Amino acid sequence: MSSPSPARACDLRAELARKISVFMGSAESRTTDIPGLTLYRRIAPTAPSPVTYEPSLAVVAQGRKRVDLAGTSFIFGESRYLLTSLDLPVVSRVIEATEEVPYLCMLLKLEMPVVRELLSREEIHTPQVSPDNPAMAIGETTAELLGAFCRLMDLLETPQDIPFLSGLVQREIIYRILRGPVGARLRAIATLGDQSNRTAKAIAWIRANYAKALRVEDLAAIAGMGVSTFHRHFQALTAMSPLQYQKQLRLQAARGRMLVDGLDVASAAFEVGYESASQFTREYRRFFGQPPMRDLRTLCSPGAPPMESVSNRYDAGGVKGQSDNRALVPTARRSATGP
Repeated sequence: MSSPSPARACDLRAELARKISVFMGSAESRTTDIPGLTLYRRIAPTAPSPVTYEPSLAVVAQGRKRVDLAGTSFIFGESRYLLTSLDLPVVSRVIEATEEVPYLCMLLKLEMPVVRELLSREEIHTPQVSPDNPAMAIGETTAELLGAFCRLMDLLETPQDIPFLSGLVQREIIYRILRGPVGARLRAIATLGDQSNRTAKAIAWIRANYAKALRVEDLAAIAGMGVSTFHRHFQALTAMSPLQYQKQLRLQAARGRMLVDGLDVASAAFEVGYESASQFTREYRRFFGQPPMRDLRTLCSPGAPPMESVSNRYDAGGVKGQSDNRALVPTARRSATGP
């Protein structure tokens, strides 16, 4: 049987965009009743936003987005999805969106136990993963994948069916990703005992303990590797060193605490693990482009462009991303919202 034509994929993409538009209305983000599924809509490009991406699959029906992981840029849109296989600190922005043709995206969080369940039930042949491939990749959005996401959208119209059918559709989506050319890294990270999986355990430890002092020897022990082997695998998965990874988590967390909870610079620095407020300020300026207080004033100014972030992408402190930075008044203690 021949594969679906490009015209079929185009029709399904248009159908998906229509379903998302109807469901979203004028909202910028909506957390759905389907576990792990969130929808996003933007009518203009967004400012670069340092955020941490969780394991997830982003499928875009309209518009384009750019995600920078260390020195590598991933640009995806209507014909390409973004697969993230573990927690990665990135800089994210919507680069193509207008009022007439808004950016429309479905983001599905990936649960590793479900990935492992699929891998254990049936042998899924995937291409051999290159040891230098990071835990983030761009893949082709096929007609089969678009059809599955359309069925997820249909379930939102019959919420009584969600507990029985959403898991089946999500398993189909994961299956198709694993069978595709970029599924090998996800499989390696999900496979117990694989070096990628062991490295991911150390990455999870940093994510949960970013404010603590970090010793690469201890991380290597968690992964069950020698230091040089661990460092090589860590660099391959994240495109950065363990210390750089920790630093980005700390700076993202501190920024969120100052924006959302109104912490002063010194308090935010100490809370995320810095022993010196001056060192924190230097590293903050290098990462965000300006010192903390000037950065906060810029973000909260009336003319500042909105920040791009999504509700299942957290900064290292567990603070959800914000959609409208003009609402981020440091003196007001606010709960965070989606984009």
